[in-house]
Amino acid sequence: MTDAAPTATAPTSRKHLLLVGGGHAHLHVLHMLAQHRPSQLDITLLTPDDWQTYSGMVPGYVAGRYPLDACRISLQPLLRAAGVHWIQGRCTAIDAAQSEVTLQPTAGSDQALQHLRYDLLSLDTGAVFDPQRMAADMPGVLEHTLPVRPIDNFAERWQSVVDRQQTVHQPPRATTVAFIGAGAASVELLMAAHQRFSALQPRNAASERTQLVLVAGGGDVAAGYTPGVQRRVLRQLQRRQIQVVRQRCVGAQPGALKLEDGSLLPCDAAVLAVGTHAPRWLQGSGLALADTGHLRINHFQQSTSHPNVFAAGDVATRADAPHPKSGVYAVRAGPPLAHNLLAAASGQPLKAYQPPARTLNLLSCGTGHAILSWGPLHAEGAWAWWLKDRIDRAFVARYASAA
Repeated sequence: MTDAAPTATAPTSRKHLLLVGGGHAHLHVLHMLAQHRPSQLDITLLTPDDWQTYSGMVPGYVAGRYPLDACRISLQPLLRAAGVHWIQGRCTAIDAAQSEVTLQPTAGSDQALQHLRYDLLSLDTGAVFDPQRMAADMPGVLEHTLPVRPIDNFAERWQSVVDRQQTVHQPPRATTVAFIGAGAASVELLMAAHQRFSALQPRNAASERTQLVLVAGGGDVAAGYTPGVQRRVLRQLQRRQIQVVRQRCVGAQPGALKLEDGSLLPCDAAVLAVGTHAPRWLQGSGLALADTGHLRINHFQQSTSHPNVFAAGDVATRADAPHPKSGVYAVRAGPPLAHNLLAAASGQPLKAYQPPARTLNLLSCGTGHAILSWGPLHAEGAWAWWLKDRIDRAFVARYASAA
């Protein structure tokens, strides 16, 4: 596609904009719609819940720093202010040729599939685990571990892991909690869990403490970061006496993980924080997809095959400017996505968006300490965690009061 900005068909009657997912970018879309909503536009939001759990604050919740409510943004005030109709459900299929989405309502399990037509479609559903792929790659892992995706389910179930650890220490005995995955999410949650369990257990009773294990596989810990940041992460793990297992997890069973060398790693609980997948419902949609199964979008945040479909966040891949799938990029994509959706609805030119070459990354090591990186530069300390805490709280407060 050339750099010339395309325009949507000139508006002739009311149009229907369907937003699927309540991710970071769609928060900004709702906020902008609350400020300026075209009179000829009907808008529907399809999500399983009327809140968003902000992933940036989940490690702080795991550590016991924040209550769960402090990590959530209610969508209802934004929906009311923007005049958006909310449907509680999940997307199960898309027919791009017919401009139709199939959904499964979540208000009741016995409800039949429904179909929604759209003139404009925007996808921001976040990261997911593909159950079929997980079952094939690591049999038993979905049944015997706590997956971090969907993030809402993880947040709600985390307290049960904490409660279980408190229970097994009466009477005292050593326990093990394993974290599967070597990426930023696994590392942050692992060190947050260390802080939480350390606060719950006697300081001088080693036999009663929870041993934490990072099942990293054969790759680098904190892959995707510079070698300097990776060294900082490893030092933080060593200071906390967290064991790093360089074997890949290939399955799970009650009370143990199966490793690639055939051995078993006994554990009382395990958290699954490996790489995520594209949602299976994109398959067969007729939309152009990347090799990974993610929606291919251009510099207008627009499908490369269907100009009435837009996307942001982990569900999509920029065909012209690949970048990591992280909340930082999803947040940055919100304003250009909102602009182009409104422009497409009114037949105005779209504006190109170029993701930043560098972003500020703050990797928490439990509350009170974080590692900051900006391109090749990196540093760490309590001040870095203070900065992260300030940014995260400001993000939630912005949308909590936006309506």
